[in-house]
Amino acid sequence: MKKLLISVCLMAGCGVAVEAQTGAPYIHDPSTIAECDGKYYTFGTGGGGLISDDGWSWHSGAERPGGGAAPDVLKIGDRYLVIYGATGGGLGGGHNGRILTMWNKTLDPKSPDFKFTEPIEVAASDGMEDQDAIDPGMLLDPTTGRLWVSYGTYFGTIRLIELDPATGERVKGNKEKDIAIDCEATDLIYRDGWYYLLGTHGTCCDGVNSTYNIVVGRSRSIEGPYLDNIGRDMFHGGGRMVLAAGHRVCGPGHFGRTIIDEGVEVMSCHFEADFDQSGRSVLGIRPLLWRNGWPVAGDPLAEGTYAIESERRGYALELAVDFVRMQQERQAWWRIDPNEPVKPIANQQLSDVISTWPSGPIAVRCSDYMFRPHQRWTITTVPEAGGYLSAPYYKIEIAGTHRALAATDKREVETVETFTGTPEQLWRIEQLTDGTYRIMPKQIPGQPGVNTRYVLYSAADSTPTLAEYDFSTDNSKWNLKQH
Repeated sequence: MKKLLISVCLMAGCGVAVEAQTGAPYIHDPSTIAECDGKYYTFGTGGGGLISDDGWSWHSGAERPGGGAAPDVLKIGDRYLVIYGATGGGLGGGHNGRILTMWNKTLDPKSPDFKFTEPIEVAASDGMEDQDAIDPGMLLDPTTGRLWVSYGTYFGTIRLIELDPATGERVKGNKEKDIAIDCEATDLIYRDGWYYLLGTHGTCCDGVNSTYNIVVGRSRSIEGPYLDNIGRDMFHGGGRMVLAAGHRVCGPGHFGRTIIDEGVEVMSCHFEADFDQSGRSVLGIRPLLWRNGWPVAGDPLAEGTYAIESERRGYALELAVDFVRMQQERQAWWRIDPNEPVKPIANQQLSDVISTWPSGPIAVRCSDYMFRPHQRWTITTVPEAGGYLSAPYYKIEIAGTHRALAATDKREVETVETFTGTPEQLWRIEQLTDGTYRIMPKQIPGQPGVNTRYVLYSAADSTPTLAEYDFSTDNSKWNLKQH
């Protein structure tokens, strides 16, 4: 899993601050994030794990017996299958390890149905061969329904085995296959006819000096070969970079993929060291993008001042106010003296135009971007408002003012004179798999619960509204540009 960082770099400011995922997101070797009864769970090395009510703020409390290392979790039907490594990886002084599976009806330790089955061994290493039975990752193939596990460390090979998705036991007669080297903490995912093997490369367990990074290869067959973007086989050390150090965190490892909606995906991992949290190992969550058929970690959204431009036409979101012309000494182009000194023209300032704006609510529209004050939006987090899987809620204000974007009870958008923190003024901003963004209000007035359907939508080139999210249309997509 991953730690979500948000770099704050205000266009008008000069300082840089970093806001980390909230709560106590301390974990090592986290499993893929699982949802159970409206909460999110991830499990780590040593037993236990983290729980989140919203996907943004995390705390300890998840329970997993057996100890060991690097678990993974997968919901199959109405049950959860947990897999983990017992010893191995040099733990306890050797490389003899075991991979175990167990089931539970729920991940909530407070539920009366919470009870893990007895663990079943599905793979082992004897400490003598070049293989280490640890760090398992699971894939339930959506095309065949078959259940696969990859496991292993730098000490030898990464292996692939098949389990029975009904029992969690090894398929009778299944023979393990070596598919990669020079990595560990692998995971398998499937997308658009390709199987992807994601492995953790580099050194671990050394805090701020850890060089862990996540790499990937792909194959048309679950059994490989897994080749990177230039054709190198992961069995010979290949791998394309997915995520490395940055944003004051280093050592990303233990990839997990979560699909939130069509075109909305996140990847999870741990970061070996968060420089802003005493160098602790923390959970990380980042947008997961897809570029030319390859997974790439997106960057956390930086607070700042942006043009919000529709993917539909490229027009920018703006206040529906009169366009105030700028004064300029002009000469006919055929009379310009090339020897006359040039001088810069200052941008139009907020103070030049704000007196022409009405008070109270002001509608919004889309138009050609001209870097004018009514087109510049400052996006900042609202820490007390909580969040969602990967990020906190944001407020979106006209730069230099407290005039805030808000949803209306008619499923339209407008700006209110002052941000007050009400749910219709809070915005969920998620980067989509193609790199654009969807922007959605936390709540629509008059409608119960948290909004998960309606997004900022370009109904026509100049007409923003709220409509149901549809990844297949550019009307649902926006770009944030710091022109």
